[in-house]
Amino acid sequence: MAEIELINVSKSWGNFNAVVNFNLKIKDQEFLVLLGPSGCGKTTTMRMIAGLEDLSNGIIKIGSKIVNDLEPKDRDVSMVFQSYGLYPNMTVYENVRFPLKIRKVPKENHNDLVMKAINMVELQEFLQRKPSELSGGQKQRVALARALVRKPNVFLMDEPLSNLDAKLRVSTRAEIKHLQNKLKVTTIYVTHDQIEAMTLADRVVVMNKGVIQQIGTPKQIYERPINTFVASFIGNPPMNLINGKIKDGQFISDNVNVKKFNFNDGKYILGFRAEDATISISKKGNIKGPIFSIELLGDAIMVTLKIEESFISVKVHNDFVAAIGDVVNISIISSKCQIFDYENGYNLKYK
Repeated sequence: MAEIELINVSKSWGNFNAVVNFNLKIKDQEFLVLLGPSGCGKTTTMRMIAGLEDLSNGIIKIGSKIVNDLEPKDRDVSMVFQSYGLYPNMTVYENVRFPLKIRKVPKENHNDLVMKAINMVELQEFLQRKPSELSGGQKQRVALARALVRKPNVFLMDEPLSNLDAKLRVSTRAEIKHLQNKLKVTTIYVTHDQIEAMTLADRVVVMNKGVIQQIGTPKQIYERPINTFVASFIGNPPMNLINGKIKDGQFISDNVNVKKFNFNDGKYILGFRAEDATISISKKGNIKGPIFSIELLGDAIMVTLKIEESFISVKVHNDFVAAIGDVVNISIISSKCQIFDYENGYNLKYK
């Protein structure tokens, strides 16, 4: 078991800064997700923890030990890659056994360790199959078993579900969460999929352009995003963001008027979630406009308006009846809204 600490960690190639002044303490047994768009530095951060990438600056500690100069094999971490990394000429059994051979674990212990890992991911029926005979989900479970077999202090998972179809991603997510909870191993998981982050993580680190934007529980970053980047990245749909101004305590924009804000007059950005609003064809509200699109989600309907350049989405019950082009009114409560600085996008409710 291990706590991990990154202190002022940076990585640069020439003039390109992949990771900038990264500071983070990961608790023992925590499931932490690094989340952000492609190129934000999340995989580079993971590779530095694994020892696959040298640091340009800073310190990485695993447990009480500084590991900057340790080889990957000496850091007691196990990594699951997006590409599975299975050996095509080996059976499932031999793929899972391979890390034990590399680390010179006594042969008499191999079978027990392999079978324990195989049982954890429920692959008992596939021991003698080769990777070409497995589905994508089965291959991913083999990769997980191979990571589990030597009981590392830290699991590192780099986009492990991105090659799976939507249905399989859901079931494999559940398997990963269950296994991590059962094994109590510190886990760092890299993804660009915010649904994976929200469903798996104890805490989420949102990154952009090599810089940490926000660290918090999924609930914290969803309900109180620290800036407009996090607000627009987290949530499906993302938070509604409307440019406008506050005058005499009212937020005003085109066809938008929301009262009771205790901010000085000036330009601001208003944010609110799709589920924090109601919609009506006849009743007056804070926002008025024609319906741009209607999407059935099963138990709900997503209604989207386009006001100038802003798309505004509201989630309503699936018995709502309207057509594209109908003019509707959206009602929101000011206490449910976030107010962001117009210039830097910072959430002013954090002050």
